[in-house]
Amino acid sequence: MKTIFAKSVPGRRASCLSGDAPAAAAMLPDELLRKNPPRLPECSELDVVRHFTQLSRRNFSVDANFYPLGSCTMKYNPKFTEYVAGLPGFARLHPLLAQTGRGAARVQGALQCLYEAEILFCELTGMKAFTFQPMAGANGEFAGVKLMAAYHKAKGRKRGKMLIPDAAHGTNPASAVLAGFETINLESRDGMVDPEALSRVIAEHGDDVAGLMMTCPNTLGLMEIHLPRIVDELRKIDALLYYDGANMNAIMGKMRVGDVGFDVVHLNVHKTLATPHGGGGPGAGPVGVGERLLPFLPAPRVLRRQDGSFCLDYNIPQSVGYIAPFYGSFGVVLKALAYILRLGGPGLTRVSEYAALNANYLKKKLEGVLDIPFQERLCAHEFVASAPKGLRALDLAKALLERGIHAPTVYFPLIVHECLMAEPTETESKDTLDTYVEALRDIVRQGLADPSSLAQAPVGLPVRRLDETAAARNMALTEDMG
Repeated sequence: MKTIFAKSVPGRRASCLSGDAPAAAAMLPDELLRKNPPRLPECSELDVVRHFTQLSRRNFSVDANFYPLGSCTMKYNPKFTEYVAGLPGFARLHPLLAQTGRGAARVQGALQCLYEAEILFCELTGMKAFTFQPMAGANGEFAGVKLMAAYHKAKGRKRGKMLIPDAAHGTNPASAVLAGFETINLESRDGMVDPEALSRVIAEHGDDVAGLMMTCPNTLGLMEIHLPRIVDELRKIDALLYYDGANMNAIMGKMRVGDVGFDVVHLNVHKTLATPHGGGGPGAGPVGVGERLLPFLPAPRVLRRQDGSFCLDYNIPQSVGYIAPFYGSFGVVLKALAYILRLGGPGLTRVSEYAALNANYLKKKLEGVLDIPFQERLCAHEFVASAPKGLRALDLAKALLERGIHAPTVYFPLIVHECLMAEPTETESKDTLDTYVEALRDIVRQGLADPSSLAQAPVGLPVRRLDETAAARNMALTEDMG
């Protein structure tokens, strides 16, 4: 397919400006004016519409395809939340308005939304307060780890080590290192954090352990049944427990992380609370804290005055400061708030119940098709499996693409050989799940009969199997490079 630049015809236009519109030269100083016009495609409106419509048909998307990416929660998101976030009173606000007396009076509705979202997030998680500044999950992790560091610094101690389970999301160790910590790998046993391994690490490094980063259920889709013992071990040395909220959609209405001993949590609202996820954003990673970390939250925070009006509070002496500009991804938080209010507590609980039901149904149906570790245990919202002996997870994934189904996550976590990690989400029907099972069954049958037959898949899509490393290093970005 040609690029839009290759379809350009000199003099062709999609729109025309009014003849009395001022020229750029009349509005800008000479030093800011271009010497030559920008090299932009010249196309009609119809050319543009057809080009991008045809291009969109080449993409996989949740609106068109089943997308069982484990750990990523690629689910259908209701469109009404997009309408809410696009309302003029929200979409056209300047972020500096809230910082002036007259301007703050014009953004009371926006401040009230942030205030009420914080209350609901606290109710959902059992935390005492939230900051909305972090712009994504990993940014939320970084913020949470910085809060942990601030806590220990305020105690007059410098603790330099952060414990990370071997099945953790890859951003956990990266966020900890970025925040200045050295990471220590915690071994798993039976798919969970091994409390004996934790005890050994604490015996060796206890005076230098700042905390532990976990998610529950974990990346294997298993609940961490040793959590009470883990909390006790950390409390003995005044270390903190971090909750990676990537799997929060499995426990809403069932478990509040603050109630079971976690001190800080980030929420991937672009996964759990129905904001579209992928394509580089927009994301958000609000961070909630328990009592011990309240003094260190980023400034500003939204306060409600006695007269019912709302304002921004910058008077937080021990704050870690700004984590991101202004107040984070405001539109994303709005979508999450609208989703929560639409479903209510019972609806959010059903989300988690259906997510777990779909995952366990899929896991059971795939027994005998894929090799499934921890088969005897119920999973939460996702589960891991291995490609049958002699087959590769990558080949199964590529063959699924050709059947109109996006692949599950592959080769993560690394502790499961030839791993395929599937999360069907709560929004998919039984019919869709059955179609996925039959597709995998047929692909495995074909691969076992003739392993080489999957090596070239996909062969019927616009793009076949690429050397992904070479494609990333040698990108063809213009027509004359390809």
